[in-house]
Amino acid sequence: MKHSATFSDLATGPQARAVRPLPEPALTYFPDVRFVLSDRDLTAGAAPIPDGAAMVDDQPHVPVLLDRCVELLAPALTRQNPDGSGATLVDATLGAGGHSERFLAEFPGLRLIGLDRDPDALRIAGQRLAPFADRITLVRTRYDGIAEAVAESDCAAKGVDAILFDLGVSSMQLDRPERGFSYSTDAPLDMRMDAESDLTAAEILNTYDEKALARLLREYGEERFAGRIAAHIVRRRATAPLRTTGELVELLYQAIPAPARRTGGHPAKRTFQALRIAVNAELESLRRAIPAALAVLRPGGRIAVMAYQSLEDRIVKSEFTAATASRTPPGLPVELPGHGPEFVALTRGAERAGAEEIDRNPRSAPVRLRALEKVGGEQR
Repeated sequence: MKHSATFSDLATGPQARAVRPLPEPALTYFPDVRFVLSDRDLTAGAAPIPDGAAMVDDQPHVPVLLDRCVELLAPALTRQNPDGSGATLVDATLGAGGHSERFLAEFPGLRLIGLDRDPDALRIAGQRLAPFADRITLVRTRYDGIAEAVAESDCAAKGVDAILFDLGVSSMQLDRPERGFSYSTDAPLDMRMDAESDLTAAEILNTYDEKALARLLREYGEERFAGRIAAHIVRRRATAPLRTTGELVELLYQAIPAPARRTGGHPAKRTFQALRIAVNAELESLRRAIPAALAVLRPGGRIAVMAYQSLEDRIVKSEFTAATASRTPPGLPVELPGHGPEFVALTRGAERAGAEEIDRNPRSAPVRLRALEKVGGEQR
């Protein structure tokens, strides 16, 4: 875990690697490539910047469900003072800092701990949040490092008042094609959220055996043609290794049957999702992060989690269901004192973005928002 106490080392980042549009064969295979949304892609082309959007490195950044997140977490942040004095919010997925900026501006006494594994995100968020520098601590860590980050802060003894997770790949990462997360431009097969980690998408594609590739695509991408795709990958790399996103897109055209390519969104979506999840160990990290986050909340504290695909949401739903269940042994006719649920749900199931928000911010279309309040027990 690496802390960032100042913003000077966040002001500059590594030079971006050159990217280029997909080669014409790939555009022929997928003629709608410039127009189909991925889970959190903005519309392609010169789309107007939505009202309220901030510019991050010359790109529009629109936080998802921003008003609803503030509405859900504000009661926990204003229990002591209306301006948030004495309260601490953990933004466990800092990204470009859009959600954090709103909370810091709306609650001028609030303190923030921002977590992100991506040094580019910390640099950009540090610049964006510079006006609030005396109230924030930025920590370079995955979100399953939340317990350690809180333990090293000045709120270690009392716990935190609110926690926000905005899962998946960030808009900043999608908007930088040189990172290799997008299938709409030709770039190195990277997909690392932390550029200092070892595993890349190219290494997975070029070294995993066929069975392991098929399992990865099936489990993390829910790809029904996982076996066909894995076989094509193994045959292709026997001639030359896969190095770019464009090469992978062309291979997927060959592997996926034509009728399937014409339905269900972009044909590369599931494979890219699976590789990204595997490279960054996202699901394993999330399984550890949610219980750790619940444990550091103070009684009366709140947590909100936004998920963008079913694999993430299943984990969140399972952990939240367990947290809101009675701890009385099954079969007893009454609930034992002190064994009631430690958390209560603030949302009825998973909330979705409304039509107006989706029109303003297409990235909000797949979001599923769940939130809890801690009503009993001590800080665990």
